[in-house]
Amino acid sequence: MTVYLVGAGPGDPDLITVRGADVLRRADVVVYDRLSAEALLALAPPGAERISVGKTPGHASAAQADINALLVDKGKAGLEVVRLKGGDPFVFARGGEEAAALRDAGVPFEVVPGITSAIAVPAYAGVPVTHRGVSTSFTVVTGHEAPWAAEETDWEGVARVGGTIVVLMGAATRGAIAERLIAGGMAPDTPVASVQWGTRAEQRTVRTTLAGLGAAPVEAPATIVIGAVAAIDLAWFERRPLFGKRVVVTRARHQASDLVHALRGLGAETVEVPAIEIG
Repeated sequence: MTVYLVGAGPGDPDLITVRGADVLRRADVVVYDRLSAEALLALAPPGAERISVGKTPGHASAAQADINALLVDKGKAGLEVVRLKGGDPFVFARGGEEAAALRDAGVPFEVVPGITSAIAVPAYAGVPVTHRGVSTSFTVVTGHEAPWAAEETDWEGVARVGGTIVVLMGAATRGAIAERLIAGGMAPDTPVASVQWGTRAEQRTVRTTLAGLGAAPVEAPATIVIGAVAAIDLAWFERRPLFGKRVVVTRARHQASDLVHALRGLGAETVEVPAIEIG
């Protein structure tokens, strides 16, 4: 059997890949993080074991070594295991460490890439990370460095690269990041767009400048876009008629598919709670 390291995408459950959804439907075990959408967990068979490892920035309830050991143990037990990870498994998600642990233990594994929030979240906010005549490149940087890291990010160097800068997991350190980018030569009035809960019904975009980023009301999870493209406003998702609404669907899942897709197409977030009998 195989352990699948599956990228769940940026939040909207409809953005998981076809391959990711397929392996979820065949899973014996699903090991997932705190931001995994309930709709994705529901794709797994009813009898599948669902294990939350509840990782939160700075407050992981399961150490990475323990997660690695769990995946190895379940894989060696001959089970189909899905490790569901936000975004892409190999983009600031420690998927490489999990793959290495499985390789070293002789457990077959497969990496199922996902849509990274570095591109998808700005797109849902109407901000293209590249735009003809504005930016021809983009740099993705983590704002949450491991305390044991040998070297910290050279933010001044990042500032000198030019193009668009996309910061993931940087809500808590945004003020310090802005100061160092300015120290590296970026203009204080450089446009910034911070997108919270991107691709979900709770999505909110805060627009400011680099100098004002530290004081801006930005909370995690957030994707921060810095550069001239952040001034572009091609908003579409937040303008859908049911954007920001959460709708409970009580039909049986096999009967609810069309309704759920229609509601999501109008911008609503759906919660499926099948009712066996009403009345």
